[in-house]
Amino acid sequence: MKRETRSTTNIEQRFSEYLEHLSSSLGHADRVEPFKAYSLGLLLPGERKSIEPMAARVAPARVSAAHQSLHHFVAEANWSEEALLRSVQSYVVPAMESQEPILAWIVDDTCIPKKGVHSVGVARQYCGQLGKQDNCQVAVSMSIANHHASLPVSYRLFLPKSWARDKERRKRAGAPQEVSFQTKTEIALDELHALKESDLPVGVVLSDSGYGNDSELRQGVRDLELSYVLGIQKTTHVWPRGEGPLPPPPYSGKRRRSKRLRPNPDQPSVSVLDLARRLDESAYQIVTWREGTNEALCSRFARLRVREAHRYHLKTELPPDEWLLIEWPQGEKEPTKYWLSNLAEAISLKDLVDLAKLRFKVDRDYQELKQELGLGHFEGRGWRGFHHHGALCIAAYGFLVAERSAFPPSGPGQKPKLRSPAVSGRLRVRGAADPNRKAHTALDKNNSKANHCGARAHSLPVPVLPSTKWFSKNNATRFMTQ
Repeated sequence: MKRETRSTTNIEQRFSEYLEHLSSSLGHADRVEPFKAYSLGLLLPGERKSIEPMAARVAPARVSAAHQSLHHFVAEANWSEEALLRSVQSYVVPAMESQEPILAWIVDDTCIPKKGVHSVGVARQYCGQLGKQDNCQVAVSMSIANHHASLPVSYRLFLPKSWARDKERRKRAGAPQEVSFQTKTEIALDELHALKESDLPVGVVLSDSGYGNDSELRQGVRDLELSYVLGIQKTTHVWPRGEGPLPPPPYSGKRRRSKRLRPNPDQPSVSVLDLARRLDESAYQIVTWREGTNEALCSRFARLRVREAHRYHLKTELPPDEWLLIEWPQGEKEPTKYWLSNLAEAISLKDLVDLAKLRFKVDRDYQELKQELGLGHFEGRGWRGFHHHGALCIAAYGFLVAERSAFPPSGPGQKPKLRSPAVSGRLRVRGAADPNRKAHTALDKNNSKANHCGARAHSLPVPVLPSTKWFSKNNATRFMTQ
């Protein structure tokens, strides 16, 4: 009962304290109020979380002035999104660790579809949200996670070659001069390096096959002396334990000494798909990794020790032994997922599967960031505004993560509730339905006398908590943000 009281009576006070904690990273006192208004706008309900609709929600009596203030703050003000995210981490990570230590660092990216071509970084490229090639922006991110929660800690726009080499477009979008073309893998490795240098607790690096299939990423993670469980594609070639290429040939005394490995005709490498098919049925075990919405999630898995064989002929040393983890669900014609991991040989199959499947946390993050907090709703075109908006969305999401982390999974669900500003007199928030509108039966071809029955006309208010600082105590308009 005490926990439930905490979750419903002090939410706005804690939100205020959270914003005060983050405000010190903005660098100037004039930025504090628009920062608070923008953060509130992201948490308020609404179909769009771009600047104008948010201005109408947080300041319905002075929309134009609020719009100008919010636009300047997010698109033009020179504050550091990295500093803001560090403040978010200092507040949220201890709350996450109160449930369980940080277990994983998750490499991923998110795509934001765009209709036009003028927003920074927009190009025709693969968009995971649409499942096809289309105009979009792609941001490479790093998240930290345990079983109870996850939090993005870095967010960087991928700048395609068409943008990186176009000085005029770069200038219009305000892309920094020091930002040159980098592949997504290179950006991810930079983020991993920065994370390694930070004070954040170290976790096992996770990714899907979009990143894990790149041998440069795997080698980069090994160079950082980090553990990993990285998804790979079925065409990745490996050698089973005990097999491998031939060592460099002995020096003949002529020409330059060769140091590269040689092909072994008797032990050619094999794709992980072919290797999985060679395994006996007994090699696959059913493993349950977590409870789903309706039932426990389980599947068939097998693992074996292998050496990766990608471009081995350019290397001088044998790659290390590591785990190949294979998922072959019952009833499927072939395995559906594969991972390579350099975790200790003594790790159990259940623990290996558990870490591999922890990557799903980042999908939940971005689903909520996009659907609830408007990560993809920013309408500006500049580099600074793109990254500022992303950092502010992550900051708002961090408050939700901290609130949920205060309770065990079996405890009451955390659904932070804040109240929207009061609208005095006959003023109506832009885009809201007129509660007093009447049906125009003279214009109705069916001459219906029924009352207007649009969806908004019958929307029901959801009770929320009283305000503590910014909002009128007499406001009856309430809502819930999940």
